[in-house]
Amino acid sequence: MQNLIDRLPAWFPDVAFALLLVGLGVFAALLVHRIAFRILDRITGESETSSDGIVVAHIRRPARWALVALGIVLAARETALVDDAWHKVAGFVMPALVGWMALSIMKALVEAAVLKADITVSNNLEARRKRTRLAIFSRIGAFLIIFVTVGLMLLSIPGVRDVGVTLMASAGLAGLAVGAAAQPALKSLISGLQMALTEPIRIDDVVIVDGQWGRIEDIRTTYVVVKIWDERRLIVPSNFFLEQTFQNWTRHGAELLGTVFLHLDPLAEIAPLRAAFEDMVENHPLWDGRAKAMQVTETGPSSIEVRLLMSAANSANAFDLRCAVREGMLEWIRVNQPRAIARQRVDAPDAAGLEMDAAPPIEPAG
Repeated sequence: MQNLIDRLPAWFPDVAFALLLVGLGVFAALLVHRIAFRILDRITGESETSSDGIVVAHIRRPARWALVALGIVLAARETALVDDAWHKVAGFVMPALVGWMALSIMKALVEAAVLKADITVSNNLEARRKRTRLAIFSRIGAFLIIFVTVGLMLLSIPGVRDVGVTLMASAGLAGLAVGAAAQPALKSLISGLQMALTEPIRIDDVVIVDGQWGRIEDIRTTYVVVKIWDERRLIVPSNFFLEQTFQNWTRHGAELLGTVFLHLDPLAEIAPLRAAFEDMVENHPLWDGRAKAMQVTETGPSSIEVRLLMSAANSANAFDLRCAVREGMLEWIRVNQPRAIARQRVDAPDAAGLEMDAAPPIEPAG
């Protein structure tokens, strides 16, 4: 054994001692992590809210690697070999761990806040406002955290630092180049920030974009996802909602007025039609009780236009209510007042009348 030890390289004892310290530090870090998060899991399991569990789940992985880095730092204090190696990678590892932890905490807090903003309730205006701001600001915050983290990591490279100094020396040309290249990204980022502050749209808003009816499904920093009624997705640039005209049916509330137009014969009796319409709407479960009205809005040579107005709690209910009333009124007219169905009238010429009105024949003279 002594001969085997004598044959080992001179550096082997130092390396073995360094690896042993690193292994002990990593083992201790993992043990502390396991014990700490078991305690946290038990605490969150007994908690009445799910927000605590969300935060613990998000920080579990970055906390594990942060504790491992702490164990290596403690081992580096005991041996110069580990200390030299750690200083070479610390410039990359520490900013990455700090950025990862900050990003995980931010995502956990945003997800916990989203759970409290329930948009499934009937009056969800405030919840949609909160979700919209959380979605936009969380993505802007994630971009800033990643940008700063990558910048700090690159600054630890001497060559990159020298390049940065060179660019600062020629800041005029570099500023023009970077400004021209980053203009679309900066424009989209500013558009996202403006939407968060001015709120032209919110999550789950009902909008009409390019003639398409849909709901705002997701708001990104550069684009907005609109879920169309037939399950397709419309991808719209963020600046569209700041520069173009569009319809927002839920800007201040989800309630909506719906209309149905009937084209009837001028001889139609309006009073029975109005009574049938009001009875139909009042007994329909989708009517919210706010408004109902029937008016003759236009007349023509062969028909009249009758507008049926009704209200509903949201756009989906309004659409279904309009369809139901339209079908019900057509059925009622067919059964109870068929003469109200619009028709074209053609009057045949009166032959006898034409003969009476005709001028008398002229008799020849002499």
